[in-house]
Amino acid sequence: MFKKLFNKSKKVELLAPLTGKVVALEDVPDPVFGQKMMGEGIAITPENGKVVAPVDATIVQIPETKHAIGMRTNDGVEILIHVGLETVGLKGEGFNILVKEGEKVAAGQIVMEFDLNYIRENAENTVTPMVITNSKELDQSIQLTNEKQCEAGKTSLLTLS
Repeated sequence: MFKKLFNKSKKVELLAPLTGKVVALEDVPDPVFGQKMMGEGIAITPENGKVVAPVDATIVQIPETKHAIGMRTNDGVEILIHVGLETVGLKGEGFNILVKEGEKVAAGQIVMEFDLNYIRENAENTVTPMVITNSKELDQSIQLTNEKQCEAGKTSLLTLS
């Protein structure tokens, strides 16, 4: 289904959803992300508690536990931003979602805030994966950045072409 939605002639660039240190997905200490079971992507060790939309998209999923946010571009690229590891167990504590499911967002728009110190103290890790959950279906080339640091809404991290 998503292959039909994706406009292969259009390049899709995903900006950093957070400011911080860029981490290869393979280096995320969680097999679901590190072994790319959820899809291709990249991760960030955050320096602050603001998450922005990496691209113009529609919000398609906000779990009750508020620890993640799912979105889809008009071209059918599905993106998941998962704040920290084992944060589902925090049951929403420390997270503030600023958007609703079905809402259209612009690249760079703040979509979530979280208490970074609370996450540091109560979760396994603060590393935050951003994955393209339908990357296997898209049949697109994905280029990852070589940047070591990124700025939310400004640094290009992934390009699909």
